Order: sequence, then C-alpha cells, then structure tokens
Amino acid sequence: MYAARKTRFETLSKTLSDNLSDRPLTMLYKFKSRATADLIMLEPQGRQIVTLIGKTPGTSGIVTAAQIPAAIAALEAAVIADEAQPEAQENDESAAEERHDVVRLRQRAAPFIEMLKRSAAADVDVVWGV
Repeated sequence: MYAARKTRFETLSKTLSDNLSDRPLTMLYKFKSRATADLIMLEPQGRQIVTLIGKTPGTSGIVTAAQIPAAIAALEAAVIADEAQPEAQENDESAAEERHDVVRLRQRAAPFIEMLKRSAAADVDVVWGV
C-alpha cells in the first residue's frame, strides 16, 4: 500500500512540475510612496509603465519628486496615443467578446498617474521593486 501511494505521489509531483515548468514565471512590480498606498502590478504591465516614464525596467528604481511632472506627461501622452489607435474590426463573435475583455493603457496607467500626482503634491519620491 505504501509503495502504491508513493508511486502515485511521484506521478502527481512529476505532472505538476511539468505543468509549472511550461509557464513563464511572472513577478510583481510594487510601487511605493509615502504619499499613497502601495500599488502592485504584474511584471508586463509594470515594465510597460516604467518604460513609458523613461526609466529602465529593473529590480528596483526611483522616480524623484523632480521627475514626477515629466513622468505624468509621458504617461498621459502614451494614453492619448493608445486611444488614437483603432481597435481591430472583426466580424466574428469571439473576437468581439475578446475586445471587451481587453484592458487599455488608460485603465492600467490611471492608478499610477494618481500615485504620481499625490506624490508630487507631497513632494516625495516614488520607488519600485520587483
């Protein structure tokens, strides 16, 4: 009985390990400021936001209080440019449903823009870490 359970456990462990190894690991970006609550984003979105504000994505970084106005302007310009791009026009129903589930840059950037505005008003930096 023990041998049968051990074999079953090893089989399940191997299956789980194989399934997890196929998926890329996604980390989280955590943005912090003394002026607001923390903001957490998945790595792809965090990297996009950091890139849009002119910073190099990495394991940690800082947007100083002096850099915040330029970061806000860059994000707002990117949002306008994103909204100017027409959505794909497809007639099938599955594509229409998929378009409704898409999160645009405006929704992803809005919390970060708000964090930057509050941090600018309090004259404090915004830092991030992965």
